[in-house]
Amino acid sequence: MDRGSHVTTSARRSLVGVVTIALVLALVPVPGLAAPPAGRPGQGPPADRGPLVYDAEVRRTEFGIPHVKADDYGSLGFGVGYAFAEDNLCTFARRLVQVNAEQARYLGATEANVRSDLFHRWLIDRGTVDDLLAGGDGALAPSADARALTRGYAAGYSHYLRSVGVDDLPDPTCRGAAWVREIDERDVLRHQSVSLIRAGLSNFQAAMLAAAPPTAAPEAAAMPVPAEDPTDTIARAQAAGAIGSNAYGLGREATVAGTGMVLGNPHFPWQGHDRFYQLHLTIPGELDVIGASLYGNPIVNIGHTDGVAWSHTVSTAQRFTIYRLALVPGDPTSYLVDGEPREMVAREVTVEVPGPDGALQERSHTFYETEFGPVIQAGQLPWTTTTAFAVRDVNVTNGRALDTWLEMNKAGSVAELRAAMDRWQGIPWVNTIAADADGRAYYGDHSAVPNVSLQQMASCGFPVMDGSRSACAWASDPDAAVPGIFGPSNLPQLERDDHVANMNNSHWLTNPAAPLEGFSPIIGSERSNIGLRARLGQLMIEQRLAGEDEQDGTGFTLERLQTLMFNNRNHGAELVRDDLVALCRSAGSVVVQGVTVDLAEACDVLAAWDLRVDRDSRGAHLFREFVGAGGLRFAVPFSAADPLRTPNTLNTADPVVLTALGTAVRRVQQANLPLDARWGDLQYVVRNGERIEIHGGAGGEGVFNVISSVPLRANLGYPEVLAGSSFVMAAELTPDGPRSRAILTYSQSANPASPHYADQTRRYRDKQWIDLRFEEADILADPALTTARVRLDKDACKAGGWQRFELPTFANQGACVRWFATREGAR
Repeated sequence: MDRGSHVTTSARRSLVGVVTIALVLALVPVPGLAAPPAGRPGQGPPADRGPLVYDAEVRRTEFGIPHVKADDYGSLGFGVGYAFAEDNLCTFARRLVQVNAEQARYLGATEANVRSDLFHRWLIDRGTVDDLLAGGDGALAPSADARALTRGYAAGYSHYLRSVGVDDLPDPTCRGAAWVREIDERDVLRHQSVSLIRAGLSNFQAAMLAAAPPTAAPEAAAMPVPAEDPTDTIARAQAAGAIGSNAYGLGREATVAGTGMVLGNPHFPWQGHDRFYQLHLTIPGELDVIGASLYGNPIVNIGHTDGVAWSHTVSTAQRFTIYRLALVPGDPTSYLVDGEPREMVAREVTVEVPGPDGALQERSHTFYETEFGPVIQAGQLPWTTTTAFAVRDVNVTNGRALDTWLEMNKAGSVAELRAAMDRWQGIPWVNTIAADADGRAYYGDHSAVPNVSLQQMASCGFPVMDGSRSACAWASDPDAAVPGIFGPSNLPQLERDDHVANMNNSHWLTNPAAPLEGFSPIIGSERSNIGLRARLGQLMIEQRLAGEDEQDGTGFTLERLQTLMFNNRNHGAELVRDDLVALCRSAGSVVVQGVTVDLAEACDVLAAWDLRVDRDSRGAHLFREFVGAGGLRFAVPFSAADPLRTPNTLNTADPVVLTALGTAVRRVQQANLPLDARWGDLQYVVRNGERIEIHGGAGGEGVFNVISSVPLRANLGYPEVLAGSSFVMAAELTPDGPRSRAILTYSQSANPASPHYADQTRRYRDKQWIDLRFEEADILADPALTTARVRLDKDACKAGGWQRFELPTFANQGACVRWFATREGAR
């Protein structure tokens, strides 16, 4: 059938077993919202949507995946918000408590909650979201379509909540909670803006709260100063919550059919608001995209259209710089730039905290701001009478992210994907890897990066730069969307017909045959060790193309790509296991903390291990504890001339190696666990009392399929996953349309009462994938298909006989609601 065709409404209604649910709501237009500000110059005026109307079709296929179709962006957002709330309202409601600075009020007046509230209150009071809502600078403000999506998303979420009621929510984790409420556009934007700074300013909360001028009275002094130096802070910020990813872009020369293929494998948290949500979005003639988005985003972050697929990996680029300020003598809240004094801005924020009797009390804190950003204070960054330090985050005012992804969602080729990123330049902290139906593969760290050149680093210092000279401020490129960031011409990008890949290493070795060099060090290192996981990722491409792995033939098919993803090789063990066993047998035992540890059984277990982290692998936990004890030490150092095979060879002469093995054996024995235990008996999750074994392992050991579980626990093993493989997608783009399969490892819903709470987790356990039903025929052929119609229509409620009530999030605006449901047959 025609790839762009859609069945008629009458044809859809003829399907047996389709359930249609219609929600019709009337809402008096809100002043100031009916005509949102225009987007970037050149985009054109906002479309005239007429009366405020939301009308979306939400079809769900197997595993609860919503396929949302609408005729305009507001309605599309409405349908997505409604479907998302059905599955994950409690998780997102909890997130909004955080970004609205209300954790102490609702979740307890702990010091951690108070500190979090003060930081998030500062973000609110500095007015970034308000500026975006007011239109702001044309280059910073979201477009009219992005605004419509966001408003619709909030409205859809709120309508679901209103229809069910807080006290009757199906999710017990927030049923009846005082902090669950209807939301609006501002809530969604606050969530998104905080997510954008996770690789930067969010990591400086303690240092910001500690900052106080040296003349401050003790009772007005800031919170405790964190004992960390700038490099510690930077390393922690770059870790960005220990998230990561793998991604392949395979071009026509790497695939058997001469097509383009993408493997997307983000490693994200398994709990909380940073989870992915699967969805399919369609505006006929305008947009058709399938994949997954992070919670709170009404677009697809990782996925494919009919012509191009893409994924993201966390970039090595630094998203902030620290500036050393030269203070005005005798005035520690003023600083000098080119000899001219500048005054800091003292911003006092106030949050509500329950007192001992439960009554709310106010607690205030003063933050200090400069043109470089907020003042911070840490062990190696003191605020003295002569010097202070400030941090500037490139994403604090990034209002371009949603539009970047929205335009990517409409791309039909690598060229159009690049054009979308070139135009908006709003990707916050990830690389992009893509391929299209013409067999072109693409990599780019096309993200927001502070424009600090190598020459500027030499002149101004780095990582702490000289704030006393304007020459040390971020530069501007002619092709940059906003001042202060690198334009596309100065960012590493590579387009090829064979392959590109990134496993959270820098841009340098995207393709070993074409190293990317000569870029600013703030983007990433070059000619340096890329790490075991990245080495394995590149080696598996090399071996597959040469037919040197366990699979048949050469080159990639979709099925071979899937097999590669879950082969669960442990590359660190491949490099050192034999030498480790030889050392183990030679020593026989080792003294660890005054205790003699017998190694005989461990030697045999490691010798028999299959060098994988499959469920049936035995010995993987010994190697994990060995690596965790610092035992993975190499004798042959890294060489830029052989980056995929160095460093190598276990340094058996280093006494730490044998001690680490003894420590590993002792840890397992003290946990009362067998040395030869199955990996699946040790690494698992429990969902509603059901124990689900989890394959995969630690990236630091050289495992491609990353699963980061909790530390070893006595009698249990590793009984929960913190982060790792999440939305895994394998997509092939062909001239006849896309073929794609995926798995959402932790499943679609965080609600333990949902049938989609663990259904995909079981499939992940068994290395099974699901088809992404992109084509209309595939959607209609799903025996699990259900259809719902959700509508917010101002005029419809004039029909009479409809209940009126007030909408809290739209003050003084009346509304009317009526539910009706019809079933057209039953299977």
